[in-house]
Amino acid sequence: MPVPGTEGARRPRVMVLFGGRSGEHAISCATAGGVLRAIDRDRYDVLAVGITPTGRWVLAEDDPDRWAITEGRLPQVEDTATHVLLPQDVQDRVVRVLEPGATPRDLGDVDVVFPVLHGPFGEDGTLQGLLELADVRYVGAGVLASAVGMDKHMMKLVLAGHGLPVGPFRALLPGDLARDPALATKAAAELGLPVFVKPARAGSSLGISRVDDLADVDAAVALAQQHDPKIVIEAAIVGREVECGVLGGRAGARARASLPGEIVVTDQRHTFYDFEAKYLDEAGVRLSCPADLPPEVIARVQDAAVRTFEAVGCEGLARVDVFVTPDGEVVVNEINTMPGFTPYSMYPRMWEASGLSYPQLVDELLRLALDRPTGLR
Repeated sequence: MPVPGTEGARRPRVMVLFGGRSGEHAISCATAGGVLRAIDRDRYDVLAVGITPTGRWVLAEDDPDRWAITEGRLPQVEDTATHVLLPQDVQDRVVRVLEPGATPRDLGDVDVVFPVLHGPFGEDGTLQGLLELADVRYVGAGVLASAVGMDKHMMKLVLAGHGLPVGPFRALLPGDLARDPALATKAAAELGLPVFVKPARAGSSLGISRVDDLADVDAAVALAQQHDPKIVIEAAIVGREVECGVLGGRAGARARASLPGEIVVTDQRHTFYDFEAKYLDEAGVRLSCPADLPPEVIARVQDAAVRTFEAVGCEGLARVDVFVTPDGEVVVNEINTMPGFTPYSMYPRMWEASGLSYPQLVDELLRLALDRPTGLR
């Protein structure tokens, strides 16, 4: 596949970028391992770059096994002496490394970045803005869609504004509780128990608590604020937890929806699909894909997923999480603009069930990114 704007003599070069400063650092590393294993090396050249928990960009091992979660061990990008420098202007595509006591060394051009970072400082528009400044193509949502998708408060407002069904919620901004310490308890009482208390801008179920007693609200708020000073309190929705993958359309075509999948937590130690259930206790969770739903409900889920993708102005990929109520109605929970992407994650599994293998999915995302113009679009 030729590089846009060239005669196509060389293979496109992909920077797989992962790690980062958020609490989802290890999940990003695991996602990178899956992507590194799946990229067709006959079609693409690959450069692995990690971001340490302190924000340092370093050359990383191009070894999928190095970044896997094994026996509960969470991988991490370690600082090295080889620091990576991005292109410095829009006419530059060269990535460089800086080593102690040496002048910067060129690593060659990068045609597209696959930023498999999750959470703040990677999935929230900040990294996307950096790549936009350098005029570098990248996989996934742009600045605004990434920021809206990351912030559960803003996301719900945007979705509701587009006529999509969202559950009752209340956002508490930094400073609200200082002015009224009882505000969270009042909000939970108004919403009706049980409620879920969440950091507004975190993922992988980090810092989330289910609250069944008003006496436990303050502790849940304190836990959420360890990840974000802004929190969201949501009313519990009675229904099945269903997810749907969305993939951007080609050449102006509408986005595509996968067959939906369903998550069922079978281990009673987990009161909901929390971090441990997602990543450390596979036996305690059943992932059904495709979900056992009537055709008309599947169609509603897919329609809601694509409309959610379009409402936030998403590009490339997203996973949309919904609740299906007992009467078959669909309520949107959230959109994830860079979902977990290991071969065992729900997003690629849903596309596998829809006829697109993991390597084909990775290739399609790279093609979408390479075809996309830089700048305003």
